[in-house]
Amino acid sequence: MTPLEKDHLFVYGTLLKDTGHEMSRFLLEHAQLTGDGYFYGKLFKVDNYPGAILSDDSKDKVYGSIYQLSNTICVFEVLDSYEGIDPSSTEPDLYKRIKVNTYLKDGSALLSWVYIYNLDTEHLEQIHSGNYLTP
Repeated sequence: MTPLEKDHLFVYGTLLKDTGHEMSRFLLEHAQLTGDGYFYGKLFKVDNYPGAILSDDSKDKVYGSIYQLSNTICVFEVLDSYEGIDPSSTEPDLYKRIKVNTYLKDGSALLSWVYIYNLDTEHLEQIHSGNYLTP
């Protein structure tokens, strides 16, 4: 990555700015909102938070916001822990952080980090709207 390139993070759940969650406030302090957008995936209600998985079907979209990170290392140290990523654990992590093609409302594509749900979704309720804030 060149010094001019910045990492992007796509958020779709409790990290959205309108949730008022403490982690969304942390993100706002360490990132700049690029815009709203989506990626191809399915959204599920896990508990009082959602989980998303990838989909090859262009009808399946998860909606959220894309942020440009100002300090990637600092942000991911905090958010990885929050999202249940623990390299020292022998249990599967709750989420995995991967790079995914995401799209802004104007259709422009950005390669962004996304926290993808890492456990079985078979018995979870799907949020068919793809939008955590307006299910």
